[in-house]
Amino acid sequence: MQLTLEFGGGLELLCDSVKIHNVNVNPENGAAKLIMKDLLAWVRANLIKERPEMFMKGDSVRPGILVLVNDCDWELSGQLDTTLEEKDNVVFISTLHGG
Repeated sequence: MQLTLEFGGGLELLCDSVKIHNVNVNPENGAAKLIMKDLLAWVRANLIKERPEMFMKGDSVRPGILVLVNDCDWELSGQLDTTLEEKDNVVFISTLHGG
């Protein structure tokens, strides 16, 4: 499944300073659909190059990271159970900044 993943608010630094990634991710264990929980595990294994604890806590993103699927907050679509479709755009933005 082709997806576009965008990292902002400093999260791109965890991915070799690359903000936009066009990726191909397949559902786990031959599942019929790809859900956000599977995508996050894939991101941790394939894109996060350093300090994965700054991006994830357990199976989810850390508090303070906004997740948008096609410009819709994932909290409105089921969070970890959000079903992803071909060519979806998933954005991760850190809302926590030093000062």
